[in-house]
Amino acid sequence: MTTHLDVVSAEEQIFNGRVESIQVSGAEGELGILPGHTPLLTPIKPGMVRLVKQHGHEEVFYVSGGILEVQPGGVTVLADTAIRGEDLDAAKAEEAKRAAEQQISSSHGDVDFARASAELQKAIAQLRVIELTKHVRR
Repeated sequence: MTTHLDVVSAEEQIFNGRVESIQVSGAEGELGILPGHTPLLTPIKPGMVRLVKQHGHEEVFYVSGGILEVQPGGVTVLADTAIRGEDLDAAKAEEAKRAAEQQISSSHGDVDFARASAELQKAIAQLRVIELTKHVRR
């Protein structure tokens, strides 16, 4: 059994097809979505969207945050930014992580800390997606 999934960023539609399951990092924790899931609308945090396409093939995406909508006709991930796992640059993510950690250690106010903390979360999420991409069944 499958459901229709659209993964859309502000720039483009990155995935459109039938999937057996979806895993996403929701604001309240990890969510697993299977065909027939109860309708749902929830924010998602920076992290991964892992899907199992028809015939068991997996794909992993990084999303910078957004909204997950589950309806009887299908599932939509509306993301600010969405990047296929294999398209992420590990060196850039590591550098962004180091820069955010540096900024956190030298921040002088709540705004600096909050911005650096958000950037650190995004970099860590990208690195996690890069690692997961290495292990998916294609």
